[in-house]
Amino acid sequence: MACYILSSENRSYVAKEQSFGVVGTLGESSRFPASSVQLRAESVYVRRRDKTGSRTLGAMPGPLRRSASFGVKSYLTANPNPGAVPGYGPLFEASMGGGPLVFAGGVIDSVIAPGVVRLATPHGLAVGQGISFGGEIRFVTSIVDDYTIGMNTAFSVTPSSGSSLGQTVSYSLSKDLPSVSVYDFWSPVSAVQRIAHGAMVDQMKVAVNGDVHELEFSGPASDILDDCSFVAGAGGLAEFPQEPAVAAQASMPPVPGHLGQAWLGAQPEQFVTITKASISLQNNVELRAREFGALTARCGVPGDRLVTFDCSLFGRDDAATKGLYQAARQRSGIQVMLQLGQQSGQLLGVYAKSVVPEAPRFDDRESRLQWSFSGCMAQGNGEDELYIAFG
Repeated sequence: MACYILSSENRSYVAKEQSFGVVGTLGESSRFPASSVQLRAESVYVRRRDKTGSRTLGAMPGPLRRSASFGVKSYLTANPNPGAVPGYGPLFEASMGGGPLVFAGGVIDSVIAPGVVRLATPHGLAVGQGISFGGEIRFVTSIVDDYTIGMNTAFSVTPSSGSSLGQTVSYSLSKDLPSVSVYDFWSPVSAVQRIAHGAMVDQMKVAVNGDVHELEFSGPASDILDDCSFVAGAGGLAEFPQEPAVAAQASMPPVPGHLGQAWLGAQPEQFVTITKASISLQNNVELRAREFGALTARCGVPGDRLVTFDCSLFGRDDAATKGLYQAARQRSGIQVMLQLGQQSGQLLGVYAKSVVPEAPRFDDRESRLQWSFSGCMAQGNGEDELYIAFG
């Protein structure tokens, strides 16, 4: 018996559910790095209003309805299997809705114009998918033909004929959202092990330029299972799952939070003056949790989607920086692309094709003037305001 349980003796896994509330299948590849996993379940109490002749609060007859929630803080790490879905991939799919689109790479035939490349074989790409080359990631914005694509901006180094594009895994938006199961395993094995099932991502956030590139996911869940009170049939399980062999899981080093690129503007230009930036997605999820005859939620329903961009940068008198201010005053959309990392296998790209910047707040508390943009809303024509890709 351990005297105490160390908070570092914690391992996290996530699996997509085939149907809401039925715990997803666990595998070694389901593990993801986390700095914090918060799973919370509580009973929903109602006030007794019968006249008892006493000030003592009367007990409520059970069983009571239950509510649950989860919150995960993670960070970008090197992908040990480039081109494979990363461990936290199901969390991105639960945030975005669209399943992972895998691009196996290709060979460039020629560069027709800046940002327009022709491949030697049919590319099979779709608008919004990511492509990578030379430690950079870009997004497909147009399909010229089966061999030719247009990108949101050109690579810093123009590829030559015969150059290879790297493998990527991309996520796009969808009207519907899948649910996931979040596993919370601890050492020693005699400690309480938990699973949040029927978990739906209500809020996602990607933040850059910290100690690490931060990834956050949170939302409601159907219920929290644990191996102490588990009853066969809960979450569609006959028995509580066992954790995969821990020895097979190597520690994945985080990607430093200061490595990457930021491209902003109607005609995107690279900004190296950004001090912090983040893109947030809110799905406004509601659970069907108050229906007659149900103790836990039966399913989840996403509402109106809200995608926002925040950033702070040093104010300058160059045309690109002033262009952001002008776009804010005119309420005109700009492109936003954040690239996290700078090496193949360590890349995460976030792309919003049209973000309306709010007028910046001038922050003169430090020796150099900073502009702070907050709550800048992304626009789209239907499930296309945000794309995410790993490379």
